[in-house]
Amino acid sequence: MDWNFGDMLDAVGAALGPSDLALAHGDRKIYWPEFTARTNRLARGLISLGAKAGDKAGFYMRNQPEYMEAMAGCFKASLSPVNVNYRYLDDELVYIIDNSDSTVVFFDAEFMAEVERVRQRLPRVVGWVQIGGGPVAPFAQDYEKLATSGDPSPLAPKRSGDDIFLLYTGGTTGLPKGVMWTHNIWREASMEGVRKMGLPVPETMDEHVQNALTVGRFSRQLPACPLMHGTGWFTAMGAMLNGGAVVTLSEKTKFSPVNLWDTVEANGVTSMAIVGDAFAKPMLQTLDENPGRWNLSSVLNIVSSGVMWSSEVKQGLLKHIRQTALTDSFGASEAVGFGSSITTADGGTQTSKFEIGVNCKVFTEDDREVLPGSGEPGFIARGGAVPLGYYKDPEKTAKTYKTIGGMRYAIPGDWCTVEADGSITLLGRGSNCINTAGEKVYPEEVEEALKSHTAVRDALVVGVPDDKWGQAVTAVVSLERDVSEDELRAFVQGKLARYKAPKRVLFKDNLGRAPNGKADYKSIKEFALKELGL
Repeated sequence: MDWNFGDMLDAVGAALGPSDLALAHGDRKIYWPEFTARTNRLARGLISLGAKAGDKAGFYMRNQPEYMEAMAGCFKASLSPVNVNYRYLDDELVYIIDNSDSTVVFFDAEFMAEVERVRQRLPRVVGWVQIGGGPVAPFAQDYEKLATSGDPSPLAPKRSGDDIFLLYTGGTTGLPKGVMWTHNIWREASMEGVRKMGLPVPETMDEHVQNALTVGRFSRQLPACPLMHGTGWFTAMGAMLNGGAVVTLSEKTKFSPVNLWDTVEANGVTSMAIVGDAFAKPMLQTLDENPGRWNLSSVLNIVSSGVMWSSEVKQGLLKHIRQTALTDSFGASEAVGFGSSITTADGGTQTSKFEIGVNCKVFTEDDREVLPGSGEPGFIARGGAVPLGYYKDPEKTAKTYKTIGGMRYAIPGDWCTVEADGSITLLGRGSNCINTAGEKVYPEEVEEALKSHTAVRDALVVGVPDDKWGQAVTAVVSLERDVSEDELRAFVQGKLARYKAPKRVLFKDNLGRAPNGKADYKSIKEFALKELGL
């Protein structure tokens, strides 16, 4: 069957009623009939602005109900949503909007000054759509007017499961790249894991609607991490397509764990998406400081992706929410489903160890499959339902999406080993690998060892030039309490091979992680070089 997200939303929207929650943000609640009418009007409004099927639409806003409404409106109008990092400055904004060929840009009034500065450099944008902020700028369309004016009935365009949406990477290795996902491919990728668990997968639209009525409508998904990144986007989109509700935090400009737990209790949130310890540690600290303050009995699952989530923090959370399954999902912008690790109150796996995903293998640099238990490191590769490649970049597509043994794989560059039982242990992204005296050291492994020390709040590890070692393993840490460099070095030496222990440990109050918890290794390396006088 051809699975188009606009068709899926039409079918689910026709079946759900006025008591079925679609969006929640603070005191604001939008139920499915209103959500359906607003997104139908948005779709028509976008077409009236001159947007055509296949056009791209930039999303320049924080987590808020309009993000999901605009996404649904684009799907219904056969447009491709494009995630825009709200931290970008002028040249970065121009690059991503221009590179994606966006003809429409949704922007929150919060970013009016930035839009005013760059819009003349983006002549292909035919519609700037302003969200909130009082008077609408002369050059912009009023989002709320588009959502509340005109015909609310379903559209009847010729949609396709081959319609695409673009997920732009964060650009940690060069400029951001737009990964081309089709609706069919994304759905199949998300369903492969469901099949593996032995659960039923809807094969017709009628079955999909029935699934929404019996299961999906009871989902309350809270993306604590930004919707502009894959973890938040994909989990929220999955809930929306299946007839559930997407709950966003009312405090948009910073992460507040108190606001999160208040929101969970008020809305009966069933699932959350976070990005590792950057979210989980303050969440746990707040629960520890306020035992029994919140009713968290609704929470069934917390999913983390993008960075490692330490086992100590997981165990701490489970003391407060014992019924919850904590899921580490190993994926990337370039593909999902590389592996997963689930921890419950009954047990779990160690940090960085995953059950390998469907259609996944581990290959060496010369395309040999790594043998289980060999200890040989290799690249994780995901076959089957993988994206088309990078938008307008065939050269980088060819490097990341390779055909090996007749199957096309996504190979984003994550190193791992394959254990004797077939599970995989993640080592880290190859571009950050440190070569010290001929030995390979993966920063994530050293970071996790450091973060298990009770005095360490966060840690990042880089390699710096060294006459003796070639590269010296160097850690930059933020602290909960005072501790000496020598104590931390000795602590790591007690957990890992001595050559992996940092030669130096530097201290910094804020490690400058992005809102999604991901590390900025470039700035941390610059800090280390400056501190060491290199």
